[in-house]
Amino acid sequence: MAERPTKAELAAAPGRTIPDVIGPGLRVLFCGINPGLYSGATGLHFARPGNRFWPALHRSGFTPRLLDPAEQWELLDYGLGITNLVGRATARADELTETELRAGGEALVGKVTRYQPSWLAVVGVTAYRTAFGRPRARIGRQEEQVGGAGLWILPNPSGLNAHYTAITLAEEFRALRTAL
Repeated sequence: MAERPTKAELAAAPGRTIPDVIGPGLRVLFCGINPGLYSGATGLHFARPGNRFWPALHRSGFTPRLLDPAEQWELLDYGLGITNLVGRATARADELTETELRAGGEALVGKVTRYQPSWLAVVGVTAYRTAFGRPRARIGRQEEQVGGAGLWILPNPSGLNAHYTAITLAEEFRALRTAL
């Protein structure tokens, strides 16, 4: 289990980056918006307690058990990976600039082209809209592809996203898994 960061570690986290969990030929590459300070401090994706990414993966059937963020590298065994649109950790995603998000979108196309996952699943429709200039994009399967991969937009799993409960979030993840 991941250790809780100290106040000093959280204070030092802005701007930090964390490594991608990625490899060639994944079934799904999940793409977050950017690391939060908790993730920046721990070096783990979706690490903040209350983030619903890991429970949604499990409840939707992507993983046979609930993984702890410290077990993120086990995702590769399931054909899954994680990256971010923007690498730098911030307290809130709204601290990112449009320029950063667009540059992140371009970098993401390069990663997808290089690693060739079957699907790219962006978790955060608003960030996707900005990064890819698609203001009308909606949650779910998209008609377009990114770097040769099918594209699916998922809701942001942050606990701050009150539009989705843990159950409805898992249902959106399950729709992607079913489409595989």
